[in-house]
Amino acid sequence: MSAGDGAGVSSAGGTARRGDPRPTDALGRLAVVVPVYDEARGITPTLRQLAAQRDADFDAVFVDNGSTDGSRAVIEAFARERGLDRWRVVDEQQKGTGAAADTGMRAAIAAGATMLARTDADCIPRLDWTARIRHALTPREQGGLGLELVAGSLVPRHDEGLGPVLRALLTGAVHVADGFGVVRPDNNGPQFHGPYVMAPGCNLAITAAMYVAAGGFPRTAIEELHEDRAIVNAVRRLTGNYARRRDVVVRGSSRRVQAWGLKNTLLWYKDHAYRPEHVDIR
Repeated sequence: MSAGDGAGVSSAGGTARRGDPRPTDALGRLAVVVPVYDEARGITPTLRQLAAQRDADFDAVFVDNGSTDGSRAVIEAFARERGLDRWRVVDEQQKGTGAAADTGMRAAIAAGATMLARTDADCIPRLDWTARIRHALTPREQGGLGLELVAGSLVPRHDEGLGPVLRALLTGAVHVADGFGVVRPDNNGPQFHGPYVMAPGCNLAITAAMYVAAGGFPRTAIEELHEDRAIVNAVRRLTGNYARRRDVVVRGSSRRVQAWGLKNTLLWYKDHAYRPEHVDIR
């Protein structure tokens, strides 16, 4: 499938169509949080894909994490030109994807969000991404799956010059990383209510209530801790009501692999066994 593909899905209760700005708070308010650091040159495809979501009934909170390249201006101009008045940019000067994501999540909750989704500024969510997330997090009595955390699928982008063989290798590498997480000793033990699932930070969704109960993303820099793994394990200590959803799809950037190579990238995700001088690849 291309980045924009995805079978249609009906969200519980019928959510707003594209171009309908009215929030349906009675069904739960969804917010999408996007940490941003120096993404002015590359964020427009992500903005376009979010604006084109089939379920357009969501708030968008972009967290400018100390950008120096005018990222905020690009986002605000895009939203203004398209009348996206539920999109906004907030600032977080503390360095780190964990800190930025946590600031965005808590800003969304303060504005009334009951369902939270996160992606990154270099990623392309499939066009049914928000609809699938809403369905997964909506309570069963309202027609949803009633999950409290969703771990989505991560596949490579098609627009970064990679051939099909390398894209297949990258997809396989994600499965390898997932397998490592399952057997990793720190991810196992009687304190957990269910098995480990890898939830990439760029494709993760959680209810606001569970986010608060689990303590949120640790406010760390990317070099210090994999904040996505940390929040998954925090949730697993509280509930078994979470799942990997292969129908919740985001296409991720390969720029780290192109800069470091596949082996070093895998080592980076293996508890930072590879530590380059610069981790913010642009």
